[in-house]
Amino acid sequence: MPRLLADLTPLRVSPEYRRLWWGLGVSNLGAQLTVVAVGLQVYDLTGSTLAVGTLGVFALVPLVVLGLYGGALVDHYDRRRVSLLASGVLWLVTAAIALQAWLDVGSVELLYGLVALQSAAFAINNPARSAIIPRLLPASLMPAANALQTLAFNVALTGGPLLGAALVAAADYAVAYTLDALMFTAALWAVWRLPALPPEPGEGAAATGRRRVGLRSVLEGLRFLATRPNLRTSFLVDLCAMVLAFPRVLWPAAAVVYLGGGETTTGVLAAAFAAGGILATLFSGPLGRVHRHGRAIAFAITAWGVAVAGFGLVLVLVGRTQPDGVLLGALALACVALGLAGGSDAMSSVFRQSILQTAAPDHMRGRLQGVFIVVVAGGPRLGELVMGAGSSWFTEGWAAVVGGLASLVAMWVVVRLNPRFWRYDARSPQA
Repeated sequence: MPRLLADLTPLRVSPEYRRLWWGLGVSNLGAQLTVVAVGLQVYDLTGSTLAVGTLGVFALVPLVVLGLYGGALVDHYDRRRVSLLASGVLWLVTAAIALQAWLDVGSVELLYGLVALQSAAFAINNPARSAIIPRLLPASLMPAANALQTLAFNVALTGGPLLGAALVAAADYAVAYTLDALMFTAALWAVWRLPALPPEPGEGAAATGRRRVGLRSVLEGLRFLATRPNLRTSFLVDLCAMVLAFPRVLWPAAAVVYLGGGETTTGVLAAAFAAGGILATLFSGPLGRVHRHGRAIAFAITAWGVAVAGFGLVLVLVGRTQPDGVLLGALALACVALGLAGGSDAMSSVFRQSILQTAAPDHMRGRLQGVFIVVVAGGPRLGELVMGAGSSWFTEGWAAVVGGLASLVAMWVVVRLNPRFWRYDARSPQA
């Protein structure tokens, strides 16, 4: 049994990583309160799944632009300082979201704007945090560290939606947003306690003496990625899964129109998705012995597509009946499907992040982490728009069925076109 459980070695050997892990875990829990509450507030104001999906558009544009630029900042300046500044902006935006709720502004346009600002700060902060971890731990511990990061995130993804939905149902949106702002201080504390992390000597800006960050730095990272097929394919297969089959935008409508239960059921569906990730990473001990990371990612995304299609099939079979009470049997089946999807996504994430952190050189790691966050966060945002539009064209259930199957087919086409990715061996990492 100990060999099956998550490897805690990274927490034991690095106090800095341990503090960062705890701080980010607490702040991620708070962030999920806002994610759920914003979606519910937009749906409450508009009654439209497409309007909820449009949140993704306003998050995607700044994420793409500043994700690439933020990664360049990380490669040229002290990573601790970059993360501290971006974290401060994130805290201020979260406070502004809480303020609009306390004042009962009721403006969807304002919410869209604040989400865009939040996404911009996140686009700079996340590459900095991700690029910090390989400086705190040896390469051999990256799969274990990424499994722990994913475990903490999915714990937040489980408890956050349940708590957020409960706060909205029992109190108000403002309470959920305010609690998020308070919990975010844990991340600020963890980053503050880190040592200085300037660019390593002999590489990148440290070697050339060039400190100015601009379009040239961003293009250098993109050109590097264009010549590295394994890194490039790891991004493409994730885009297949997220853009074509990300189901989160369907949960409010599924809870009201199909399964019953409103806000509480929305939280249960989100928690089921995260619970799958928790179980997968809780028993992630054997992951360190898996060397064929490309194949592991392909199998994980296959399971993802099947699971999302299964969730859609449950909705199709139930129909848009708008039940007065919760349909417990259908809800249980939907939770099983979403749990499988969450576990599959967690496994894919662990191996994709490990490829990036071990195959990419340190002087390019920030910019590639910027691309990674554009894919990881931008893909689901774009996927929300695609799935929201699909629900308008068909129904929520058929949108999930078609999207899940399409993601599976698209991923295997990409893998077949890039055979080196299928043969990738972590014992000899090659970008």
